[in-house]
Amino acid sequence: MLWAGTRLKDMENNNAATASKTPVTLLGLGAMGTALARTWLDAGHPLTVWNRTPARAEALAAEGARVAASAAAAVAANRLVIVCLLNDASVDEALAGADLNGKDVVNLITSTPAQARARAEWARERGARYLDGGIMAVPPMIGAPEAGGYVFYSGSQALFDQYREVLAVPAGTSYVGEDAGFAALHDVALLSAMSGMFAGITHAFALVREEDIDLSAFAQLLGDWLTAMAPAVHQEAVHLKTRDFTSDVVSNLAMQVAGNQTLLDTAEGQGISSELLLPYYALMSRTLEVGSPEEGTARMAELLGK
Repeated sequence: MLWAGTRLKDMENNNAATASKTPVTLLGLGAMGTALARTWLDAGHPLTVWNRTPARAEALAAEGARVAASAAAAVAANRLVIVCLLNDASVDEALAGADLNGKDVVNLITSTPAQARARAEWARERGARYLDGGIMAVPPMIGAPEAGGYVFYSGSQALFDQYREVLAVPAGTSYVGEDAGFAALHDVALLSAMSGMFAGITHAFALVREEDIDLSAFAQLLGDWLTAMAPAVHQEAVHLKTRDFTSDVVSNLAMQVAGNQTLLDTAEGQGISSELLLPYYALMSRTLEVGSPEEGTARMAELLGK
């Protein structure tokens, strides 16, 4: 009887803890949405979910989530509504019949800054507060703080401050401003830098892959080299802020443009296309024509402006 009484007490405590947690509605149960859902369930948040394909909700229902029959019903269930759908058009489609008046909408789709700003106005017109998010993580990083994933948020700071702890359950949070487009802008800017890095990695492996070179050992060298070069981003920021493009430059434009030909010649000699390098080198040469040979590369960002 003592064991039964203790177990009952534990159940009551768990129920009380769950009742004190902010209820969450989540729309979209793809790989990322499902990962997000499980973190809120594990943290004891009452969770209502909806997905266009109902079968994807079955596992979460078994874990304690309430499954709504429609997106409108899911929105009606709770004040805090998290959207993790495919794209901006899918948000329009899913929420076409939902009453958003008095709701707090956090949109985690991948979008452009313009789409995020338009969506913020769309939400305001429907009586909702709005927060846009850019997820800097892949699903396995969600709920794993040691993985380093986080989400950029922008829009209503009052909304962010109110739900900061709830939003921090799946991943770290970084609020970047009242402009609803800033989360998407930060997200895309970082992803663009990543794309450029992967382009360089692709070219590097193409150069060596047919040679008698251990690719695993080369990968270690390549990773270490990219890490060593990463602090250059700080000098780039200083140069763009001050428009002094020559201070503390170690490898100037003249030197780099001259050296680029060796990289192109090596690619040709290895039978490798230079298509991943040529646009960047062309911009570097154009920058040298309008700037000083002693400058670094920061002015190139200005020349990209249309």
